[in-house]
Amino acid sequence: MEPVFGALGGGVKGARHVLTLGVNLLYPPACLACDAPVTENGALCPSCWADTPFNTGLSCDLCGAPLAGGIEDAPVRCDDCQHTARPWSHGRAALVYGATARALVLGLKHADRLEIAAPAGQWMARAVAPLIRADTLIAPVPLHRLRLFRRRYNQSALLAAALGRALQRPHCPDLLRRNRATDSQDGRSREGRFQNLRGAIVANPPRAARIEGRHILLVDDVMTSGATLAAATEACYQAGADDVDVVVLARVTRGE
Repeated sequence: MEPVFGALGGGVKGARHVLTLGVNLLYPPACLACDAPVTENGALCPSCWADTPFNTGLSCDLCGAPLAGGIEDAPVRCDDCQHTARPWSHGRAALVYGATARALVLGLKHADRLEIAAPAGQWMARAVAPLIRADTLIAPVPLHRLRLFRRRYNQSALLAAALGRALQRPHCPDLLRRNRATDSQDGRSREGRFQNLRGAIVANPPRAARIEGRHILLVDDVMTSGATLAAATEACYQAGADDVDVVVLARVTRGE
């Protein structure tokens, strides 16, 4: 009798297909946000999709904040970016922080929902694709080693890896490092956030040569004040980057 995987295409490819079918029978695909049945892994159900604030309209060219107006008005800057220096050249955000987007960010960051990273990388890729260059190197905002030990993973590194796969561009998970542990940014004023991060992020010496003369795309899960991304951007320029852009999964707006 012909093996089942032979009938489905043969070899390793067929075996993988059978394995996928078996896994889906035991663990049917569920919505990333609410666990409702969906047709494929990494998808949102129609209700959660409608409740997810995808950032597809006009947005600030520097921080990704949604703005009133049409895409034809781009590029424009929000009020914050007209008064706050941004060391990077362009910023993009796949989602606006709130509703289902907030649940996805918190699930990835604090609840071991690592499966969120792959579809999130696809959403981020759509947002940032026009900024990609032939020399683009993707890198995450780093965690200090003590926080990484407690959390066990860097959610920004997972997003950077997924984004690199989606864009078919190289990524370097340890391009930058935090040279000191910083206190939580929660509850701090804008000025306090920037002060807390000042000088905390540097180029990782074994990787610094990869930065010189290149376009660096920095990845983080959320942008609030932009202090963390500013510190990371300055570290890239100090190491000789030609240009730096940033992309986040979600942009926090004033109402959040």
